[in-house]
Amino acid sequence: MADSDNKIERYTDSLYYELEQTTKFFRAFSMKFFKKMEVDISPDEYVTIETILCNAGICQRDLAKLILKDRANTGKILDALEEKGYITRFIDMKNNRLVRKMGVTEAGKEIYDMVTEKLRKTIKKIDENKHHCPIPEEEKQMVRNTLRKFRENLSKIVDMQI
Repeated sequence: MADSDNKIERYTDSLYYELEQTTKFFRAFSMKFFKKMEVDISPDEYVTIETILCNAGICQRDLAKLILKDRANTGKILDALEEKGYITRFIDMKNNRLVRKMGVTEAGKEIYDMVTEKLRKTIKKIDENKHHCPIPEEEKQMVRNTLRKFRENLSKIVDMQI
């Protein structure tokens, strides 16, 4: 039997663990980033605004699936965004049923654009930092594609209860 057949891979040596740890670091980064900017939206609210902007007239159920939040948490995020004046909800028809859909207000677009600009600058600084190991753009694209495939495979076996 070859040595590689005898190798016992620990969870902490796995891709899953690396993803989990990277997610924790990025979550901490995003919380710190939003706090430092002193804006009145959270990272989850920012992603929600972006998702609504990219999917005009989306309903809450479809939004929940895209942001990977259950409908109750999605509702709380939407309530907060509506209270802040960043989104509006309206009634529309979908499959012969009345459904509530969302749109982003001008104030929502303004805060989204402001946060996006600062986020892009911060990510660019991270990418240009000489004290770390820069990742070429081709490798970043390969990682994005691989993670997308990985997430699609996981989504087939994980019931997110959304």
